[in-house]
Amino acid sequence: MGSPLPPRESGQYIAERSQDVSVEEGGVERVAEMLYNLRHSDSLTARSWKKANPLAPSHNSDQAFNWVFVVDTMNFSFWPESESQQCEVTYKGITYTGYMTLCAAISRAMDEGIPITEPKYFSQMSVQELAHILRSDNETPMPMLEERHQVLTEGGRVLLEHGGSFRSFINPAGNDALKMVELIVEKIPSYRDEATYEGKRVSFYKRAQILVADLWGIMEARGEGDIINIDRLTMFADYRVPQALVYLGVLQYSDGLMQALKNGELLASGDREEVEIRGCSIWSVELIKERFCKLVQERDTQTCSINSAIIDFYLWPYAKQHHKEMAHIPIHHTRCVYY
Repeated sequence: MGSPLPPRESGQYIAERSQDVSVEEGGVERVAEMLYNLRHSDSLTARSWKKANPLAPSHNSDQAFNWVFVVDTMNFSFWPESESQQCEVTYKGITYTGYMTLCAAISRAMDEGIPITEPKYFSQMSVQELAHILRSDNETPMPMLEERHQVLTEGGRVLLEHGGSFRSFINPAGNDALKMVELIVEKIPSYRDEATYEGKRVSFYKRAQILVADLWGIMEARGEGDIINIDRLTMFADYRVPQALVYLGVLQYSDGLMQALKNGELLASGDREEVEIRGCSIWSVELIKERFCKLVQERDTQTCSINSAIIDFYLWPYAKQHHKEMAHIPIHHTRCVYY
């Protein structure tokens, strides 16, 4: 079937054929206006990354590169089976849930002297060692422990084959975001986030793209973080941002899909409805970006510098902050290593 369509083209292809998810022009306009009103704030800059990732180490070290790699290699499937069964990690007096439990657990391990950011260590660690590092405050463990162990040790071995660090591994891509994503997907199997839809191979590359964007964010887009083609990345198609896009009127689910999600039905990775949710999310953010840039050019007569990663960096915390208001909108649930 050949190489899959890149994420942006995949999003457009899926959105143009989608049966159960639609992109709403009115919602795209509203969110573009909302972002336009924030255009002078730090919320729409690379600096916003650090606010959303307060546990990340200082940007001026090899450890920062490896920390981003470790976290994003295991950055998937944090949703609980039920709200009363949340994996929790308390670090420096703050109790975290979701993705932040992973960041807190890695920070705790570093404080305990465990070399969790060293590929020589995490490439050969045991499941039991990882279970100790990711231990929860309560009886609910972090989901998919064995899968996290598998992808982390696999990723560590790849780094050892390419100079022994994420910095040396990514160096041949020459600070080009698209080449970085290609390299990650080519060399590390767990990052190959692809599916078949309406006869075509499509791709989302959520973790590969967020790995590059997090590197850009932790470096505050300076020095080695001055990555070219960052504007060619798409949003990172997960389960939290699509919920926010539905809440904001950007996406609309069919009655059948909405009812299935409210009934708690799981969607398998690669199911048509799951592919449509993720693909339409990608394309809708591309349209929001396009509309935002048009507003900046028309009203301010300035060049637009926003990218889809920054829009995602805004929408993900937005979803967390407004989780009570959007509780009536179900999150789609898919257990997989891709997001």
